Amino acid sequence: MSASNLQITGLSKRYGDFVALAPTDLDVAQGEFLTLLGPSGSGKTTLLSLIAGLAQPDAGQIHIDGVDVTWGAPYERDIGMVFQNYALFPHMTVAQNIAFPLQMRKTDAKAARDKVMQALEMVHLPHVAQRYPRELSGGQQQRIALARCMVYRPSIILMDEPLGALDKKLRDHMQLEIKRIHRDLGTTIVYVTHDQEEAMTMSDRICLMNAGSIAQLGTPADLYFRPKSVFVADFLGESNLLDAVVTGRTGDQVQISLQGVEQGRAMVYDPVIADGKPVKLMLRPQNLKVHEDVGSRADGGGTLSAKLTDIMVTGSMTRLYLQPHETAAAPLVAAFPTNRLGSQYEVGQTLGLSWLAADAVAIAD
Repeated sequence: MSASNLQITGLSKRYGDFVALAPTDLDVAQGEFLTLLGPSGSGKTTLLSLIAGLAQPDAGQIHIDGVDVTWGAPYERDIGMVFQNYALFPHMTVAQNIAFPLQMRKTDAKAARDKVMQALEMVHLPHVAQRYPRELSGGQQQRIALARCMVYRPSIILMDEPLGALDKKLRDHMQLEIKRIHRDLGTTIVYVTHDQEEAMTMSDRICLMNAGSIAQLGTPADLYFRPKSVFVADFLGESNLLDAVVTGRTGDQVQISLQGVEQGRAMVYDPVIADGKPVKLMLRPQNLKVHEDVGSRADGGGTLSAKLTDIMVTGSMTRLYLQPHETAAAPLVAAFPTNRLGSQYEVGQTLGLSWLAADAVAIAD
């Protein structure tokens, strides 16, 4: 990874007795797209506000391009910000809105006009330069807000839930647009959202936060396939979590049992998990294979039997809800692409469930 563009050391913030951000260390590389993800109250917005200079820390340091900006004003930090509400000036045209930060920096008028058109070309909206914000769609306004932010080429762009006010179809389109712009610009982006799909789609790395601390930091694949805690497994994507006990370990695989019955193997990424340890067995719905033959077993994996309690077709995917016989856990969910002929299963039927060891993860309970 390239040199740090943003370096956070021991940063913390309290409001009275409430710890909004516990002491936090974080390095963001030049050109990286880092997403701060988490539920409400997790600390992600507090961290973004501290980076932006909109709030002051109780302790710690913030360096941008090697310069200590911990106590600097927002305008001294070489950052740009994009908000959920766009924050465009309604009395200015699109071109005037984009030119505003250049005027504040006393940029030459001709150079400013050129930069404005370059920014509009970047967001594929050169034809709306003389329109007013009220004459644009929500998606167009968000792209103009992004153009205004990047027109002066800040070192870091901070984005605070910028797609939250858009409908799903437009959000999906804007995710691709932001990824394209990031790729073209190569600017560092720190992006805040509570939307898992946005984080998984756009990020180079995700910083998943909970209760004011970093729960896990890594690539989307790291967090999705190799969660380090039950919180991460449960928050990111959908997962089935079963109470289990480790009965043996060989390298990065463990043998597990459910209620004393040997049920198969799973991957383990925590060095402290050993024989006799209680764990949560994580099985993603798409990794559960369903068989009419209850005894069917995936090579090197595990198996359960379960009663089918409900079937839900969500369009492209079919979801089966199954109550396992081996445990009193909540119903498991198995998911697979919808077949045009419909499900061959019936509610009340007993089915076999199997998984590959590589698709199951044992997590410390």
